[in-house]
Amino acid sequence: MADVKYTPAPLEPPPSYETTASMPPKSPTTKGPLQRGPLPLDLPLLSFIQGRRIILASASPRRRQLLAQIGLSNLSVIPSTVPEAFSKTLSPFEYVLQTATQKAMTVYSSQIDSPEGEPALVIAADTVVVSPRGQILEKPRSEADHIAMLKGLRDSISHKVYTAVVVMAPLPSARDPGYALESTVEETTVKFGREISDELILSYVRTREGADKAGGYGIQGIGAVLVERIEGSFDNVVGLPLRPTLALIEKVLRDDEDLVDEFAEVEDEE
Repeated sequence: MADVKYTPAPLEPPPSYETTASMPPKSPTTKGPLQRGPLPLDLPLLSFIQGRRIILASASPRRRQLLAQIGLSNLSVIPSTVPEAFSKTLSPFEYVLQTATQKAMTVYSSQIDSPEGEPALVIAADTVVVSPRGQILEKPRSEADHIAMLKGLRDSISHKVYTAVVVMAPLPSARDPGYALESTVEETTVKFGREISDELILSYVRTREGADKAGGYGIQGIGAVLVERIEGSFDNVVGLPLRPTLALIEKVLRDDEDLVDEFAEVEDEE
């Protein structure tokens, strides 16, 4: 294979790896009349929680967009500020579950006595990409690290993506411990195309799309050109498996007898 020709950096370099994660997403520009999107899901569960205070314990715009797709657009975004310091010697399953649980508990505890009112729901999630050797891949630290990370994923047979979702809700009955908590961990297998060239990897890295993502790529964006196939949930790779998240929301709401009766009335109205 011929050596890859590295092109000079542009006069105005892209954002650094330190600043990319904190940059707000760009607003798409549109021309002509706006296209109307699909109508929201008409489900008793979603009708029941409309108008209640729902907190997304994550700064990820991708998770917020996924929740908006099912009608949960009026969210309070309050990321956890506690460092994610769990040992990488944990299994990927335990690592994402403990991290997501910590996020949910931290934000829930901080908002119990909030002037805005007690949250009706707190939704937290954590996603990791795991190499075939079981290494939990962080966000790339530099361009060189980013290139090496993607080459490693290309040269392996496949890799795993795990997302843990934790949903919490207060219990009006005040039954110990005073809240309901439900969780799940979803797994998706991802295979990169073996024919992907070093040139394509370099070109993708310089878009900076994957600079703020664990594993160094975004399957929902330009990073799709790297992926040959997946086995499992697509939105799990993006960062929030929607079907299990809906199931968790319903489960925590049914954990309290008072809410079960109220929820049943909404179902009857539907």
